[in-house]
Amino acid sequence: MARLKDTYTNEIAPALMKKFGYKSVMQIPKLDKVVVNVGCGEARDNPKIMDAILSDLAKITGQKAVVCRAKKSVANFKLREGMPIGAKVTLRGERMYEFVDRFFSVALPRVRDFRGINGNSFDGRGNYSCGIKEQLIFPEIDYDKIDAVRGMDICFVTTAKTDEEAKELLTLMGAPFAN
Repeated sequence: MARLKDTYTNEIAPALMKKFGYKSVMQIPKLDKVVVNVGCGEARDNPKIMDAILSDLAKITGQKAVVCRAKKSVANFKLREGMPIGAKVTLRGERMYEFVDRFFSVALPRVRDFRGINGNSFDGRGNYSCGIKEQLIFPEIDYDKIDAVRGMDICFVTTAKTDEEAKELLTLMGAPFAN
């Protein structure tokens, strides 16, 4: 399953070095980590929802998720400090490359009316974030066993200094940008 990592070493890194004219191989941008986050405010009312989110994230990423808790109490949201409000998984190494490969080549094409991901969602420092409206695009999730359709945020953290370098890196990794 280390197909994407081998591709990075043999094809992507030399292409980036040639395009941007790096003097050292240490300047070549690479994927540092991928963070998959599911925010769920209704988990404060029903704790079973959090169990479903954690199991979905574990199936999708192959790694155990961490529960995110509220840092402050907010009366308008009926939220107290310490209540569970979401879950996240940080992927690095082999699992990260495997997830990125499956995300770009299997999951994204399953999105209804898919025309590519937004190329403007970079943060100015070489990191890219995108949101998904439903977890059903991943083949690991069984349609009959889900209780509710939930979205998630996926953040690609790179070592690139500029958005242009990061976009080129993700494009070479197989990201289907629309523009």
